[in-house]
Amino acid sequence: MTALSEYQRLEASGLWRSTPGDQRCEVVVSIGDATLVITDMRDRALTHWSIPAVVRANPGQIPAIYHPDGDTGETLELDAGERQMIDAIEKLRAGVARLRPRPGRLRLMMMLGSMAAAAALAVFWLPGAVRDHALRVVPPVKRAQIGAALEAQMQSVTGPPCRAPAGTAALTRLAERLPAKRGTGALRVVRGGVRTTATLPGGTILLHRSLVEDFEEPDVVAGYIVAERVRARAYDPLGRLLDHADLIAAFRLLTTGEPGQEALRSYAEYLLTDAPAAPLDDAALLSGFQAWSVRSTPYAYARDITGETTLGLIEADPFTTEVPPALLSDGDWLRLQGICGS
Repeated sequence: MTALSEYQRLEASGLWRSTPGDQRCEVVVSIGDATLVITDMRDRALTHWSIPAVVRANPGQIPAIYHPDGDTGETLELDAGERQMIDAIEKLRAGVARLRPRPGRLRLMMMLGSMAAAAALAVFWLPGAVRDHALRVVPPVKRAQIGAALEAQMQSVTGPPCRAPAGTAALTRLAERLPAKRGTGALRVVRGGVRTTATLPGGTILLHRSLVEDFEEPDVVAGYIVAERVRARAYDPLGRLLDHADLIAAFRLLTTGEPGQEALRSYAEYLLTDAPAAPLDDAALLSGFQAWSVRSTPYAYARDITGETTLGLIEADPFTTEVPPALLSDGDWLRLQGICGS
């Protein structure tokens, strides 16, 4: 049963007047089909008020005074003895009020929805868009400068690059043998800090000294260089820096050409302590070994002496039946092994 049909048998006595100048007269009030029916004592209808248009002039007070919306001169008074009718009218008015459209609430909801959409764009779309735009517009020279600034930040841990003259010349020849597809392609051998290798924005690769000192052939360090070249193509080194930094660093890079010293310091610390090598599958690595004409087997065994986890690189070595061009002469390899001196 609806609230309206629940009260359709309800009647009450009240005082009604049609205009402010009229004398109030006793009437009978009943609830009809969506209306408040006011009749005289002879059961003659005097007026019908639409329930949605009924207004209470004195909320919470007794006698309760009602009038049609927009006409305060016509009134109906119900005293305390007609509490049931008063409660019924109030309940119906409240139900109608809940059904009315609320432009203010709609505007609020639309405003909140717009703010939520803007926040979602700022959180999920804007950082990626700024990052991608920066990677498109930053020129190679600027990338190399950022890489050099990052290397300077790292030198408090790595120390300066090893620079024994003969070894440096041999390292340059190895870089020419394994050129980068983009960027400087420079190689640096450092005494500590990096676990094995790290590629900086601009394409410079840092190599831990153990890669040239602990192996009998240059194929191992060449394999690590190839892996870094492939990784730099799959994961832009500048992009990795911006991924680690905040949105402000990306904006600063776009507006000033520099990500900021704090971003460089934080990323340098990350590279030297926590940064995992970005993953590469065997197919990508083998393609790189083929492209740079380097055997993959020495690199595979350097990563895992048992060969169990790098079996794919061993079995699919592109140079199992042929010998690739030499990486370095024996003399250059010996000189490279001594690049850090004692």
